[in-house]
Amino acid sequence: MKILDKALSLVGLERRADTFDTFWSDFVQMRAGVAVTPESAQSVAACYAAIGAIAEAIGSLPLHLYRRSEEGRVRAAEHPLYGVLHHAPNDQQSAVEWREWMTASMLATGNAYSRIVRGSDGQVRQLQPLPAERVVIMRKGDIIGGYEYTDRDGKKERLLPAEVFHLRHRAGADPLVGVSPIQAARAVLELAIAEANHGLDTFEHGAKLSGILQAPGRLNTTQRQAIAAAWGAFKSGQTPVIDDGLTYHPISMSLEDSEWVASRRFSVEEVARIFKIPPVLIGDLSHANYSNSTEMYRWFTAHTLKRHMSAWEGAISRQLLTPAAARTLYPEFNAEGMLRGDSKTRAEFYKLGIESGWMTVEEVRQLESMPKLPSKYQPMQAPKGAAQ
Repeated sequence: MKILDKALSLVGLERRADTFDTFWSDFVQMRAGVAVTPESAQSVAACYAAIGAIAEAIGSLPLHLYRRSEEGRVRAAEHPLYGVLHHAPNDQQSAVEWREWMTASMLATGNAYSRIVRGSDGQVRQLQPLPAERVVIMRKGDIIGGYEYTDRDGKKERLLPAEVFHLRHRAGADPLVGVSPIQAARAVLELAIAEANHGLDTFEHGAKLSGILQAPGRLNTTQRQAIAAAWGAFKSGQTPVIDDGLTYHPISMSLEDSEWVASRRFSVEEVARIFKIPPVLIGDLSHANYSNSTEMYRWFTAHTLKRHMSAWEGAISRQLLTPAAARTLYPEFNAEGMLRGDSKTRAEFYKLGIESGWMTVEEVRQLESMPKLPSKYQPMQAPKGAAQ
């Protein structure tokens, strides 16, 4: 046991890597094949696209802080946290960039962290991102007792739970530590990386797979070396010169025989499945058309983004608002724009709402980002004789 670990144990704390420090080293040792890490997983185009689709959507959606009132709700724009969440969480990033980075980190590693900087009044003034690979969770029994962050210069710093905004993906065996889709379905990514490497290796060797050269008789060492050198030239794009009656016999399947292309397509579907995202949103248009693409986009909002938006809102309420403030204030994403249909569909929806009495013209104009009507505004009357 290291001296630092002994010191921590005396105060009831222990060091535990939150995601990849021990997991990936054990996994690489366990398998002699392809190593899957957050970086290598995102070298798979489908995985990179899936993380990007979710992270970019969460980053671009408006996030507001609301206050409950007798009239319903109003934006709490005067509260310091409103500007942090909606405009700029720190001096280096916009709100869009920060939320996108945090979401991508959560999906790739299972956890995302930001340092909480509070003002003299105790309100949150900044949220500074902390790379997950340099954060270690400090456990105290069944709770998180703190975090240890190592900066780029190697300096270690201890942070209390109240000083870290911790966003986690679906928890695994440990309910306080997130598990990323990459970890949960690592075999899917391992296969996809292996398929990509197989295709790359095939084309690097002139799109020819391995086989054997059969000689009619026994060869001496000099002949073997000469044949090996001639055949090796083929890998660099040259034409091998083979004599002495040698015959080539392929012993591996071709890409067509092994259904390599179909397997690559299936890997895209598998990646979409583990990230719970429609394949059309990561570029798989094999089963897509205009109609179902629109519907899948709505499905993506309702079944994929909704979970992540709820996780964000819950984490903000629990970690960035005081218990007293949380009774009247709450954060909320506005995903209305992503759920809207075309102009004709929206017009029919609004018309039904106004005629049924559960929506007003002003509410419709607000949803469409239109200014309020003048107080003396009179609706246009249909011309006489026009069809009713």
